[in-house]
Amino acid sequence: MDMEKEPAAPLGVRERKRRETLRRITDAGMGLFIAKGYEETTLDEIAAKAGISRRTFFYYFKSKDDILLSLQNSMGEMIVEAIRAAPPGQPPLHAIRDAVLRICAPIPADDMIIIDRLMRSSETVQARKQAAYIQHEKAVFAALRERWPEPADETKLRLIAMMAIGAVRLASDTLNREGGRRPYAELLREAFDMLEKGI
Repeated sequence: MDMEKEPAAPLGVRERKRRETLRRITDAGMGLFIAKGYEETTLDEIAAKAGISRRTFFYYFKSKDDILLSLQNSMGEMIVEAIRAAPPGQPPLHAIRDAVLRICAPIPADDMIIIDRLMRSSETVQARKQAAYIQHEKAVFAALRERWPEPADETKLRLIAMMAIGAVRLASDTLNREGGRRPYAELLREAFDMLEKGI
Protein backbone atom coordinates (compact mmCIF):
# COMPACT_ATOMS: atom_id res chain seq x y z
CA MET A 1 0.00 0.00 0.00
CA ASP A 2 1.38 3.42 -0.98
CA MET A 3 1.70 5.85 1.88
CA GLU A 4 1.09 9.52 1.31
CA LYS A 5 4.11 11.71 1.68
CA GLU A 6 4.12 13.98 4.67
CA PRO A 7 4.26 17.69 3.82
CA ALA A 8 7.81 18.97 3.59
CA ALA A 9 8.96 20.64 6.79
CA PRO A 10 9.48 24.39 6.47
CA LEU A 11 13.10 25.41 5.96
CA GLY A 12 14.97 26.60 9.01
CA VAL A 13 16.43 30.11 9.08
CA ARG A 14 19.98 28.84 8.53
CA GLU A 15 19.04 26.67 5.54
CA ARG A 16 16.97 29.46 4.03
CA LYS A 17 19.90 31.88 4.32
CA ARG A 18 22.25 29.28 2.84
CA ARG A 19 20.01 28.85 -0.20
CA GLU A 20 19.60 32.60 -0.62
CA THR A 21 23.38 33.10 -0.55
CA LEU A 22 23.89 30.24 -2.99
CA ARG A 23 21.38 31.81 -5.37
CA ARG A 24 23.03 35.26 -5.03
CA ILE A 25 26.45 33.85 -5.90
CA THR A 26 25.07 31.90 -8.86
CA ASP A 27 23.16 34.91 -10.18
CA ALA A 28 26.18 37.19 -9.69
CA GLY A 29 28.49 34.77 -11.45
CA MET A 30 26.16 34.20 -14.39
CA GLY A 31 25.53 37.92 -14.78
CA LEU A 32 29.25 38.66 -14.90
CA PHE A 33 30.02 35.74 -17.20
CA ILE A 34 27.45 37.00 -19.69
CA ALA A 35 28.54 40.64 -19.42
CA LYS A 36 32.33 40.22 -19.34
CA GLY A 37 33.08 36.70 -20.53
CA TYR A 38 33.84 33.61 -18.48
CA GLU A 39 37.64 33.77 -18.49
CA GLU A 40 37.64 37.54 -17.85
CA THR A 41 35.51 37.29 -14.70
CA THR A 42 37.40 36.92 -11.40
CA LEU A 43 36.34 35.31 -8.15
CA ASP A 44 36.75 38.64 -6.37
CA GLU A 45 34.29 40.28 -8.77
CA ILE A 46 31.74 37.52 -8.22
CA ALA A 47 32.10 37.76 -4.44
CA ALA A 48 31.78 41.55 -4.51
CA LYS A 49 28.67 41.47 -6.68
CA ALA A 50 27.10 38.80 -4.45
CA GLY A 51 27.89 40.88 -1.35
CA ILE A 52 30.09 38.24 0.28
CA SER A 53 33.76 37.77 1.10
CA ARG A 54 36.15 35.68 -0.99
CA ARG A 55 36.32 33.25 1.95
CA THR A 56 32.54 32.86 1.99
CA PHE A 57 32.61 32.13 -1.75
CA PHE A 58 34.80 29.07 -1.11
CA TYR A 59 32.31 27.82 1.46
CA TYR A 60 29.80 27.39 -1.38
CA PHE A 61 31.95 26.76 -4.46
CA LYS A 62 35.47 25.46 -5.01
CA SER A 63 35.95 27.52 -8.17
CA LYS A 64 34.02 29.64 -10.65
CA ASP A 65 33.74 26.48 -12.83
CA ASP A 66 31.42 25.08 -10.18
CA ILE A 67 28.92 27.91 -10.69
CA LEU A 68 28.28 26.81 -14.27
CA LEU A 69 28.34 23.12 -13.39
CA SER A 70 25.99 23.59 -10.43
CA LEU A 71 23.21 24.49 -12.86
CA GLN A 72 23.68 21.22 -14.71
CA ASN A 73 24.04 19.20 -11.51
CA SER A 74 20.89 20.62 -9.95
CA MET A 75 19.00 19.75 -13.13
CA GLY A 76 20.20 16.14 -12.82
CA GLU A 77 19.11 15.98 -9.17
CA MET A 78 15.64 17.28 -10.04
CA ILE A 79 15.25 14.70 -12.83
CA VAL A 80 16.10 11.91 -10.37
CA GLU A 81 13.55 13.20 -7.86
CA ALA A 82 10.90 13.37 -10.58
CA ILE A 83 11.61 9.75 -11.55
CA ARG A 84 11.15 8.69 -7.93
CA ALA A 85 7.77 10.45 -7.91
CA ALA A 86 6.59 8.82 -11.16
CA PRO A 87 3.07 7.28 -11.07
CA PRO A 88 2.91 3.55 -10.26
CA GLY A 89 2.64 1.35 -13.31
CA GLN A 90 4.31 3.79 -15.67
CA PRO A 91 6.95 2.18 -17.96
CA PRO A 92 10.55 3.21 -17.15
CA LEU A 93 11.15 5.07 -20.42
CA HIS A 94 7.92 7.05 -20.00
CA ALA A 95 8.88 7.87 -16.42
CA ILE A 96 12.22 9.35 -17.37
CA ARG A 97 10.77 11.11 -20.45
CA ASP A 98 8.11 12.81 -18.34
CA ALA A 99 10.70 13.69 -15.68
CA VAL A 100 13.03 15.27 -18.24
CA LEU A 101 10.22 17.24 -19.89
CA ARG A 102 8.91 18.49 -16.54
CA ILE A 103 12.35 19.70 -15.41
CA CYS A 104 14.08 20.76 -18.62
CA ALA A 105 11.35 21.95 -20.99
CA PRO A 106 10.48 25.15 -19.02
CA ILE A 107 14.08 26.45 -19.25
CA PRO A 108 14.10 29.35 -21.75
CA ALA A 109 15.98 28.49 -24.95
CA ASP A 110 18.00 31.74 -24.75
CA ASP A 111 19.24 30.78 -21.27
CA MET A 112 20.20 27.29 -22.46
CA ILE A 113 22.16 28.72 -25.39
CA ILE A 114 23.95 31.29 -23.23
CA ILE A 115 24.91 28.69 -20.60
CA ASP A 116 26.15 26.28 -23.27
CA ARG A 117 28.20 29.03 -24.91
CA LEU A 118 29.78 29.88 -21.55
CA MET A 119 30.60 26.23 -20.89
CA ARG A 120 32.17 25.85 -24.33
CA SER A 121 34.39 28.87 -23.66
CA SER A 122 36.34 26.89 -21.05
CA GLU A 123 38.01 23.56 -21.90
CA THR A 124 38.08 22.65 -18.22
CA VAL A 125 34.35 23.26 -17.76
CA GLN A 126 33.56 21.42 -21.00
CA ALA A 127 35.51 18.36 -19.86
CA ARG A 128 33.80 18.39 -16.47
CA LYS A 129 30.43 18.80 -18.17
CA GLN A 130 31.00 15.61 -20.16
CA ALA A 131 32.00 13.80 -16.96
CA ALA A 132 28.82 15.10 -15.30
CA TYR A 133 26.71 13.39 -17.94
CA ILE A 134 28.18 10.05 -16.85
CA GLN A 135 27.24 10.84 -13.25
CA HIS A 136 23.71 11.71 -14.39
CA GLU A 137 23.45 8.32 -16.13
CA LYS A 138 24.47 6.56 -12.92
CA ALA A 139 22.04 8.59 -10.79
CA VAL A 140 19.16 8.03 -13.22
CA PHE A 141 19.94 4.31 -13.36
CA ALA A 142 19.92 4.12 -9.55
CA ALA A 143 16.55 5.92 -9.42
CA LEU A 144 15.10 3.54 -12.03
CA ARG A 145 16.38 0.52 -10.06
CA GLU A 146 14.61 1.80 -6.96
CA ARG A 147 11.31 1.80 -8.85
CA TRP A 148 11.93 -1.42 -10.84
CA PRO A 149 14.17 -3.58 -8.64
CA GLU A 150 13.74 -6.89 -10.53
CA PRO A 151 17.24 -8.27 -11.33
CA ALA A 152 16.07 -9.24 -14.83
CA ASP A 153 15.42 -5.56 -15.61
CA GLU A 154 18.89 -4.30 -14.68
CA THR A 155 20.48 -4.32 -18.15
CA LYS A 156 17.40 -2.76 -19.77
CA LEU A 157 17.27 0.00 -17.14
CA ARG A 158 20.96 0.76 -17.53
CA LEU A 159 20.47 1.07 -21.28
CA ILE A 160 17.42 3.31 -20.81
CA ALA A 161 19.38 5.58 -18.44
CA MET A 162 22.27 5.89 -20.91
CA MET A 163 20.03 6.58 -23.89
CA ALA A 164 17.81 9.03 -21.98
CA ILE A 165 20.76 11.18 -20.94
CA GLY A 166 21.99 10.86 -24.53
CA ALA A 167 18.63 12.19 -25.71
CA VAL A 168 18.99 15.21 -23.41
CA ARG A 169 22.47 15.87 -24.78
CA LEU A 170 21.26 15.52 -28.37
CA ALA A 171 18.35 17.91 -27.79
CA SER A 172 20.71 20.46 -26.20
CA ASP A 173 23.18 20.20 -29.09
CA THR A 174 20.37 20.61 -31.63
CA LEU A 175 19.01 23.63 -29.75
CA ASN A 176 22.39 25.33 -29.93
CA ARG A 177 23.06 24.32 -33.53
CA GLU A 178 19.69 25.71 -34.63
CA GLY A 179 20.10 28.85 -32.53
CA GLY A 180 16.88 28.22 -30.60
CA ARG A 181 14.70 28.05 -33.73
CA ARG A 182 12.58 25.29 -32.17
CA PRO A 183 11.48 25.07 -28.51
CA TYR A 184 13.60 22.85 -26.26
CA ALA A 185 10.49 20.84 -25.32
CA GLU A 186 9.91 19.95 -28.98
CA LEU A 187 13.51 18.78 -29.37
CA LEU A 188 13.30 16.68 -26.22
CA ARG A 189 10.04 15.05 -27.33
CA GLU A 190 11.52 14.35 -30.75
CA ALA A 191 14.57 12.64 -29.21
CA PHE A 192 12.48 10.53 -26.82
CA ASP A 193 10.05 9.59 -29.61
CA MET A 194 13.02 8.17 -31.53
CA LEU A 195 14.06 6.21 -28.46
CA GLU A 196 10.59 4.85 -27.91
CA LYS A 197 10.37 3.62 -31.50
CA GLY A 198 13.68 1.85 -31.10
CA ILE A 199 13.13 0.20 -27.71
